[in-house]
Amino acid sequence: MKSVLSAIACFLAAATLHGAAQADSDNQPAAALSQPAPLHVASLIKTDTEIGSGAEATYGALLEVHYTGWLYNHKAENLHGQKFDSSRDAGKPLTFQLGARQVIRGWELGVQGMKVGGKRTLIIPSYLGYSTAGSGTIPPNTHLVFDIELLSVK
Repeated sequence: MKSVLSAIACFLAAATLHGAAQADSDNQPAAALSQPAPLHVASLIKTDTEIGSGAEATYGALLEVHYTGWLYNHKAENLHGQKFDSSRDAGKPLTFQLGARQVIRGWELGVQGMKVGGKRTLIIPSYLGYSTAGSGTIPPNTHLVFDIELLSVK
């Protein structure tokens, strides 16, 4: 009986610590990107690098963004590994409808609440990205980093 109670107490303590860590991962300050990075990304991390003042990105809205995407590298400065895509390099913003599954799940969750003019860095765990399938030059089970600027909400 005593060992069962000890096991339950350990489980509750671990669950409490895990919940607190997840709550802290929502809108991290920019300084969080300069701290030592974990090898594994457990949940989406959103860091506002510039707060916008325009219309807010809400479910169903048509958004226009500029973005650059990198493979996550826990040893690299700002966690940016190899760059794999950029709307800025292409010279054309991306337009998509929020909630219509036109982008990866990490984006759907990560851009909600942004305001026009805002810039946000998303650190996306593989399960909210391309998961076990990968995509193009993105290997399976790879965490991603995106810098996103919200240009317009329609």
